[in-house]
Amino acid sequence: MRIVSKNDLKLYQPPKNSHKGENGRLMIIAGSEMYHGASILPLKIASRIVDVVYYSSIPENNQIVQKMKSEFCDFIVVPRKKLDEYIKKVDCTLIGPGLGENKKTKRITEKLLKRYSNKKFVIDADSLKVINPIFLNKNCIITPQKKEFEKLFGLEATEKNVKDMAEKFNCIILLKGPTDIICSREDCRINITGNQGMTKGGTGDVLAGLVAALACKNDLYLSACAGAFINGLAGDRLKKKVSFYYNATDLADEIPKVLKELNKHSRPKLHD
Repeated sequence: MRIVSKNDLKLYQPPKNSHKGENGRLMIIAGSEMYHGASILPLKIASRIVDVVYYSSIPENNQIVQKMKSEFCDFIVVPRKKLDEYIKKVDCTLIGPGLGENKKTKRITEKLLKRYSNKKFVIDADSLKVINPIFLNKNCIITPQKKEFEKLFGLEATEKNVKDMAEKFNCIILLKGPTDIICSREDCRINITGNQGMTKGGTGDVLAGLVAALACKNDLYLSACAGAFINGLAGDRLKKKVSFYYNATDLADEIPKVLKELNKHSRPKLHD
């Protein structure tokens, strides 16, 4: 299985004559009474990549991010009752971080996947713990860690099973771990960037936000491979600076610097 490298990653660049909204619109559906940071961290990284982020959480979290608006580029808080109106406008939707492992999360995730099967989705965390995989399709990236994969598919999280499930459900799977495994129906790669400092809470939320932001204007498989590589490389750079003593916010702050370096190089593109 091939290793993802920077030479694989030719990412979308905003054209000089582009206008606001043309370089990506992302919806983030995340957070609950128990989990605040799980929704804020994807917003923190995505707002640096796409033009507009629509953010939908519980009222308490919506109020928190409104107060933090000066920290982010541009986002719009969307009440849950208006999700349909805004999902129609976006290039991609991230759903799951911190939503809670419950029937409400299952209901909203499956409803949106069924209703908008033609739209791009990145499905993460709690949504992965409760949904039926029959709702997955070619427009979905899922980002499970080992236990989430096993709960979703009822199978051990092996390279073969990741490949088989990507083929069966025609989706992109980014299995997070010491070595990431990324599979589509047509191809599989591994990512070896990253280190044990990334086991801290919130780093997966940063990855989900990064992948979803990239997916707005890039091929889904490319976005999953690039997200895993960039997230891990940011962690490796932080390790050189401060050993393992960094957190998810540090990771989100380092990612734009990694992107800047990658943009200096000309790279062939992964398959569409």
